Parts: sequence; structure tokens; C-alpha cells
Amino acid sequence: MGAEQQVAEGFVELYGVPPEGVWSAPGRVNLIGEHTDYNDGFVMPFALPHTAVAAVSRRTDGRLRLHSADVEGGVVDLALDDLVPESDRSWTAYPAGVVWALREAGHPVTGADVHLASTVPSGAGLSSSAALEVVVALALNDLYDLGLQRWRLARLCQRAENVYVGAPTGIMDQTASACCEAGHALFLDTRDLSQKQIPLDLAALGLRLLVVDTRVKHAHSDGEYGKRRAGCEKGAALLGVDALRDVPHADLDAALARLGDEEEVRRLVRHVVTEDERVERVVSLLESGETRAIGPVLTEGHASLRDDFRISCPELDLVVDTALATGALGARMTGGGFGGSAIVLAEATDVDTLTKAVEEAFAAAGFTAPRVFEAVPSAGARRLV
Repeated sequence: MGAEQQVAEGFVELYGVPPEGVWSAPGRVNLIGEHTDYNDGFVMPFALPHTAVAAVSRRTDGRLRLHSADVEGGVVDLALDDLVPESDRSWTAYPAGVVWALREAGHPVTGADVHLASTVPSGAGLSSSAALEVVVALALNDLYDLGLQRWRLARLCQRAENVYVGAPTGIMDQTASACCEAGHALFLDTRDLSQKQIPLDLAALGLRLLVVDTRVKHAHSDGEYGKRRAGCEKGAALLGVDALRDVPHADLDAALARLGDEEEVRRLVRHVVTEDERVERVVSLLESGETRAIGPVLTEGHASLRDDFRISCPELDLVVDTALATGALGARMTGGGFGGSAIVLAEATDVDTLTKAVEEAFAAAGFTAPRVFEAVPSAGARRLV
């Protein structure tokens, strides 16, 4: 039985009638471009085959009923008029926040019954929350005939996460979930939201991209993410630019000199400016067919996130170091940091050896066994039924 049929049948069990439709939205892996999105910079995610699937029907009585097959407990029944930012600390804040954002933007959503199930690993830095938001947004956009373009849905989902959930995330995750195409990475300019689909057929080249979920739960709520964002904004203000995106890579040394003894800000600025340049380098390499050459650029990105942004952890560093020592073409942490996942670019023939080496390294260090799987560039959000 496919996921869409399971979720549709679960909806019938919960609500007594078939849903009006079933939709899916994927998690994402960010190939390169970390912590650049809230600096108006460049990012390059692609969608995973792991998805959030939602069966949804409209309601006309101002009620929102939510249920997840992945969370213990019954249906959560909410009144639309009672939805208030930062009032909900559970999983329901993500779909409820989308409904709140749509209504606040003037869209006539009068209620919904929702049943969800997700295969996106939670807490792994693969945007399980964005998948939840986007799948609900796309369903309501279709059911209520709102006519919103994908990029606008992503913006509303970001607003739901920023304001309703209270997480200061950038626009990348929601845009990736909404807009990615199978077999491609999405080159996104987060300032104007212009997009370019870059072909990324690794299998045809005898390559694989592995995701190593360290099983260290990354949490933005401890304030570290917010501190980095505030530090970047301080750097932009001190340099007299709208955002760090506006500091040319060629002028980086001069910009850092102007920051004087603001050592922490200097590190953050250096990461963002060099990371934007790394994204542009990866795009150029992929477009010229030099896919293997992106490996060292990914590894450079990890060093910058570890040493300048300081958001890695021992488990992430162990994945990268072990993979590189075992012949990987490149490796880096991906996502917000402080845990979550790393990605490893490798020859297909080396996957088993690399996987074993990483698992053995984790066991030797006394860490929880990691989860390793292949990341295949997959389709973005879509209606299934």
C-alpha cells in the first residue's frame, strides 16, 4: 500500500469520510549554502524522497482538526479565531501556523480536517517542519482555489515558522520543499527568490550522496541559531550594507579589517561571504560537468561552519573526518547545526566501505549508531490524489 492510500484510509478512520485529496511535500538536503539564506545570499538545496503526506478536506465552521500518524494522541481540535502566535509548543504549531498565516494574509480559509504522516527524519536537519508546513499550504491552496504561486506559499510558510512557531529561520527550507524538481538541485537567490534548476544526476556519473544522520537532535530553541543571526545582522550594520550578501568576496579582507576587534562578528562575516562564493563555485562546476570537483568545496564549507560559524559538534566532525580518510570526494555538515546530519559525496563503489567506516568510528567513540541513507534529488510538493 502506498503512502497516499495509507494516509487516505487513516483519514477515513479518523473523520468518517474520504478526504478531498492527498498531497505530499519533501524534506530537503542542502548541498551547499549554509546560514546564507537569512543574509540575502545563495543556497543550493535539493528535495529528498522522504516526504510529509497529508489527507485534507475543507470545513466551513472555523475549526481546524489535526492528527499525525507519527505522534501519540488523538485529534487536536482548534478554533481558527483562537490561533495566536507562539501559543503552541507542539507539532501542531506548524500546520496551525500555516492556517494562521493564510488567514492573516486575507485568504478565505474557513477550516480543515487534516491527517498527516511523514517519513522525513525529525531533528536531523532535513526540514521535517518545512515539509509539514508546505504540504498543508499546498493542500489549502488547491482546496480553497487561492491561486498562490509556489514561491508565495513558501513565503507564507516561512512567516508561519518565524512568527507563529517563533523560529527565526530563513526562506530556503520552505522554498526547497515547494519548488524543487526531480534530478536537480535548486540554485536560489534568497533576496529576490529567483530560481534556477541545476541538473544533478549523480547516479549517471557513478556517484552517490550519502546523508549521515548523527541522531544528535539539533534544536534552534536554545538560542544559538538566533545569536548567529543577530551577529550577522550586526556585521552588516557595522559594514554599512543591507545584508552580508552585499559584501563582495574580493573585498572580504578589507571588510574584516574594518570590523577591528569584533572577533565573533568577523568570524560570522567571513563564513557567510565565503559560503556565498562557494555556492557560486558549485553551480559553475556542475554546469560545466565537473561534478566530482565539487567535493573539496563541500569540505571547505564544513571547515568554515566548524571554525568560523562554530555550529558543528563532535559527531558531525567525526563523520566528515572519517569519510574523507576513507576516500570520500567531499563531506560537510548540512542544516542548522548543533547536531543533525552530514552529507558525503562518494564514488558509488565506495559507499559500503564508507558506511562501515563511519559506523565503526561512531561505535569506537561511544556515540549512538548513525543512520546512513542515499540522498536522491527528488520532486517537490505535489498533489497525489
